[in-house]
Amino acid sequence: MFSLSTTVQPQVTVPLSHLINALHSLKSSVGSSSSATAKPPHKQHASEQDLHSNEPTWSLRDLGLSDLGVRQLDELVSGVLPRLSQQGVASSSSPSQKAWRTSHLSSQSFFHNKHGFFGGKIGIDSPVFCRQIPSPLQTVFTELHYWPVWVQSRGFKTLRKHKRLQAGFERPMEPDGFTPSFMKGLLTRDKGMEVETLDKLLKSKNIPDGQQDSFKTGFAEGFLKSQALTQRKQDSLRRTRFILLVLLLVGLYGLSKTPFLSGLDSVDPVQMKSVTFEHVKGVEEAKNELQEVVEFLRSPEKFTVLGGRLPKGILLVGPPGTGKTLLARAVAGEADVPFYYATGSEFDEMFVGVGASRIRNLFREAKANAPCVIFIDELDSVGGKRIESPMHPYSRQTINQLLAEMDGFKPNEGVIIIGATNFPEALDNALIRPGRFDMQVTVSKPDVKGRTEILNWYLRKIKVDPDIEAGIIARGTVGFSGADLENLVNQAALKAAVDGKNMVTLKELEFAKDKILMGPERRSVEIDKKNKEITAYHESGHAIVAYYTKDAMPINKATIMPRGPSLGHVSMLPEDDRWSETRAQLLAQMDVSMGGRVAEEIIFGNEFITTGASSDFDAATKIAKMMVTRFGMCERLGVMTYADQTKQSPETQAAIEHEVRILLKDSYERARALLKSHAKEHKNLATALLQYETLDAKEIKMVLEGKALEMR
Repeated sequence: MFSLSTTVQPQVTVPLSHLINALHSLKSSVGSSSSATAKPPHKQHASEQDLHSNEPTWSLRDLGLSDLGVRQLDELVSGVLPRLSQQGVASSSSPSQKAWRTSHLSSQSFFHNKHGFFGGKIGIDSPVFCRQIPSPLQTVFTELHYWPVWVQSRGFKTLRKHKRLQAGFERPMEPDGFTPSFMKGLLTRDKGMEVETLDKLLKSKNIPDGQQDSFKTGFAEGFLKSQALTQRKQDSLRRTRFILLVLLLVGLYGLSKTPFLSGLDSVDPVQMKSVTFEHVKGVEEAKNELQEVVEFLRSPEKFTVLGGRLPKGILLVGPPGTGKTLLARAVAGEADVPFYYATGSEFDEMFVGVGASRIRNLFREAKANAPCVIFIDELDSVGGKRIESPMHPYSRQTINQLLAEMDGFKPNEGVIIIGATNFPEALDNALIRPGRFDMQVTVSKPDVKGRTEILNWYLRKIKVDPDIEAGIIARGTVGFSGADLENLVNQAALKAAVDGKNMVTLKELEFAKDKILMGPERRSVEIDKKNKEITAYHESGHAIVAYYTKDAMPINKATIMPRGPSLGHVSMLPEDDRWSETRAQLLAQMDVSMGGRVAEEIIFGNEFITTGASSDFDAATKIAKMMVTRFGMCERLGVMTYADQTKQSPETQAAIEHEVRILLKDSYERARALLKSHAKEHKNLATALLQYETLDAKEIKMVLEGKALEMR
């Protein structure tokens, strides 16, 4: 629908249909007084169309145009509607063209949408495109005898959500025009509510004159109390804010002392003058490797004059407790240079970039104090392999910074990095390449000579029997590291203190060794006589086979005292560390393992054998399988190895199982023959174990030779 705006009266907006009706009313009212305007020949037809129109007529009074005369009305019509020539073409220079306003609304037909008006001749409605009720604009065109040639300019079709109004009942626009809601809020923001005075309140409440003073007094008292309550609330809120501010400042001060906020915190070096290579025992090869680093730190010009370059990093690899940290401290102590110590876990934080910042701070301080030593313990924690992890997208920043500091664009001359780990497989390949960790020093567990040196070193620190031979304890502690040996000596000292002795003897050292190997004694366990006798003969069978087998290890001790999960055991000591074993030695170990079950079967019969030999069978079966599948000690299968038996053919698996069974059966028969030939010695040893519970190597030898034991 087209709408026409006029400014005859201030701020009045009139729809076009209303204006047309007003024009008809105006012509009918002033037609008697003026005959200047001739009636069109088709006036009668337009009037008939008006009869069919449902739109109500409006007077000029309703539109605010009652003061206009005929001349003013003609000027209004000529200003609103364009002047038409007799040919029906409007003058392009007429300023009235600007009076039309473009409306982007969809009509009731495609023709009207495209051209802006209905098809058909003047006064003749098309049965397809025209409505039965003429539109207001069509009525005006009928009055003017001509169709307009202006076409509605349509750029796009707009869907407007509006409520369809009935004809003749359109809502008039507000005089002030449309004001957006946010503008109304801005305009009314400064308009405060009108404050009601106390006198108005008294009048509105209809309070009698006699009660007005009381009302004012109560009002004043209530106002004062509310003021006091508000003041208390404000004071409480002010105190709360002050307390929170103090707590916030204290928290920020504490966080500023933490490394992840104080990025420029200095790292203080440690002087290791008290630790030298003399304090490191049992790792002679590692000490010799690190001696080169000490010489470089003492006199670097000795190496640089020949053009050589000392490795930037030394990686210490070995099992836990072998002395890797002690070696690093000894290097710093021997060279008398600053020693910076850090662990890999110190660089891990929940905050992004903290680890890389700590690496930079550490190397910055070290370069300022070069030559020096940086020791990073548990290097695998910070130098692990780099992987793509959506859970930790920034986890590689720390190791990247470490790689750049060790061998990046900026040199770090005079700084030696020593790393220690017991899991070298987890390290990133870029970290262990030449130029970063050039040297890799293996710190293995000590041999019998190294264990003897370590035991003598720790035995000096306690009160010990001068007759103790550390070599005996060292022979029985195969696989012990330096930390394990220190713990053994400490446990022996505690046992001697509990027993009230004034020095540590060999008995306390043996007790500590058995406790570490097999657990504490279970003296509270009540074992019946029958089970105790079976245990005595079982352990005696192991001891007899070990004593009379040529290639078996020497016996150290036999006991039927429950310790850990076992009811008894026989410990054996090698004369020296075995770096490899012969086939005869492996078969001897199998025979000793079979001795316990064979003894039960011979003494108590096949019906009374026990489950105590399960661990013995596990050890014997493991040795037999290794001989067949790994060591090439089987004539039928030859020297071929079979690492994964599940990938072998069924025939090969059957052959392996057959050969293992043969080895175990032959071992069982050898143990049976040996125990039957030494039945007397077997019985005597079992009787001694039932009486004394524990026998050492000398006492076992005396029993087997038929000598009487001293009372103890």
